[in-house]
Amino acid sequence: MNLVELTEAPDEALPVTLLREHLRLGTGFPDDSLQDVLLAGFLRAALAAIEGRTGKALLERNFALTLSAWRSPERQPLPVAPVSALASVALTDAAGTETDITSALRLEPDAMRPALVPLGGLFPSIPQNGSSCITVTAGYGPAWSDLPADLAQAVLMLAAHYYEYRAEVALSGGCMPFGVTALIERYRPLRLSGSLT
Repeated sequence: MNLVELTEAPDEALPVTLLREHLRLGTGFPDDSLQDVLLAGFLRAALAAIEGRTGKALLERNFALTLSAWRSPERQPLPVAPVSALASVALTDAAGTETDITSALRLEPDAMRPALVPLGGLFPSIPQNGSSCITVTAGYGPAWSDLPADLAQAVLMLAAHYYEYRAEVALSGGCMPFGVTALIERYRPLRLSGSLT
């Protein structure tokens, strides 16, 4: 299984001004935007860290999941949520020939573990030495205001933490703050067994 981000959140979706206010950086100077690139980098790092811990795409973008086998013949969980649209599903054989099977599947939305299910009962077989490529759009929305308030606050807090400890190399001060962990805890997937179905 290989999940690849096909598009990234645009710079204009990042709340650089909010982070600047959160950090209480000076304003009214001609060089106010001097650190904007640095702040955007910390925001992207915070987004990636929180997405990695929660399995959620915060800002909407496209992902491709490549599989060599289905998880089960009746249901394929997706490793990212929330999924708003199924763009395509294609089977590729060993010779590189693609077969589109999107119309034979439907998206089963779920806040924690969305999945694909076949309309006909079972998935079409993935060819020997072939693969399946699932392309989806995932995320709470294209704008920062689409995020749940607690996740948005966690990203700002973590980006501010990264900014304050940007020269830190030891584990003590540079670890994820408890406040951030507490805010994202309810979004973390609960796994009671080794199965992802």
